[in-house]
Amino acid sequence: MSGCCVYGCTNRYSTGGLKFYRIPTGSRPFQSNRRRLWLQAIKRVDWNEDIIKNARVCSAHFISGEASLDSSSPDFVPSVFMYTKQSQNPDSKMDRYHRKRRRDDRPDTAANQPVPSESPEQECSMDHCPAEEDIPVPKRAYDDLNLRYSQLQEDYVNLRQEFDTLREENVKLKEELQKSTFSYTTVKCNIGQLIFLTGLTSVVFEWLITKLMGSVERIHNKLTVEDHLLIILMKLRLGLCNSDLAYRFQVSKTTISNILRSWVPAMALVLKPLIKWPSKGAVLKNMPKIFKRNFKRCRCIIDCTEIFIARPSNLTSRAQTWSNYKHNNTIKYLIGITPAGAISFLSPGWGGRVSDKQITKESGFLKLLEPRDEVLADRGFLIRDELAAYGATLRIPHFTKGKKQLSAQEVDTSRQLSRVRIHVERVIGRWKNFKILQTVIPVSQVNILDDVVIVCGALTNLCKSVVLK
Repeated sequence: MSGCCVYGCTNRYSTGGLKFYRIPTGSRPFQSNRRRLWLQAIKRVDWNEDIIKNARVCSAHFISGEASLDSSSPDFVPSVFMYTKQSQNPDSKMDRYHRKRRRDDRPDTAANQPVPSESPEQECSMDHCPAEEDIPVPKRAYDDLNLRYSQLQEDYVNLRQEFDTLREENVKLKEELQKSTFSYTTVKCNIGQLIFLTGLTSVVFEWLITKLMGSVERIHNKLTVEDHLLIILMKLRLGLCNSDLAYRFQVSKTTISNILRSWVPAMALVLKPLIKWPSKGAVLKNMPKIFKRNFKRCRCIIDCTEIFIARPSNLTSRAQTWSNYKHNNTIKYLIGITPAGAISFLSPGWGGRVSDKQITKESGFLKLLEPRDEVLADRGFLIRDELAAYGATLRIPHFTKGKKQLSAQEVDTSRQLSRVRIHVERVIGRWKNFKILQTVIPVSQVNILDDVVIVCGALTNLCKSVVLK
């Protein structure tokens, strides 16, 4: 069959914009009832299975233009027909085909007998004599269905508008949620916020990512590589506790701890070349004007600084880290800067009990000096003889010990020395802008403190120098 099986319908497969539906099968009780209703609606009760299998009903006979599987829908059964006031033609092509099949199934004796034919008058009269029971849809039922369809259409339009409104609100809420989620994606758009959180610009941050790629790994799949680095820099710059970082990035404290212990040593290994002992020629080439008059042979300015740690439970460790100067348990570091203001030397950490002289002798600093070098230091560095063994000279402020007062020349020399030695204090101050160095380090994190110090020193060297050239 090349078109719709409904009597009087001329729609074919070639007609555009139409859909054709099979008559439901009777394999299940639900389908069997639906099949019966379809056959009653299209007045094809006496068809056999072969005819029904090939029959199709077009979408023009459904109110909404599509058949529905919902038994409460008006389109559960086709209900729109062109012949609502005209009976079915019993001698239609399909009926003639049906009767012929039945004749073919009769015994041979009956097949040879003549079949009485109907006169044209009878055909005409049957074509124009409607029977009340043959009317597919009564007018009242059709009007009710049409009214219900109008109401459903109005409800559909309202629901559609409400759905569009909710969808727009959902998109806005998703955007707000993404903005409220703390990550590098939301931070990098605000330059001031990024500098506050990390101390670095976005350019330096991206450069760090490229340098670290391949040397570090992602600890948490929910966080990007940029988020991992942001966690490290916020920890160093702001000295935030692990609970704070875990809350901001919506991960566990264990995840933050794992990131720190994995990334900080790797970053220290990558960034350590930024803390470089320069050659004598490089120092002279970049010598600031304030040094050239009286300290043109200055190679380095040194000082010691201490970082507080929690009180160790081990008595030996507690004694070794106790600082009489700070009256607390500390880790001491020797730091050296060039006249231009760059950190050129950082010693490993020592217990706060060690003296400045001992840490200078045993940290490897003396081996970097060359003959005729000058080292500027504070009064606590009594290392003149040790420097002399390497051909270097120590410049420290003059003492008043054993004297009533300093001479005018000694006062002037001490004043000039203090004017340039203050730069090491300024560099240490900038270095300790990474507030993790101002906090009390837990005993569990002391083993990575050397790496933290190196990373902070390298990042300090990336900033603008405190010494005017």
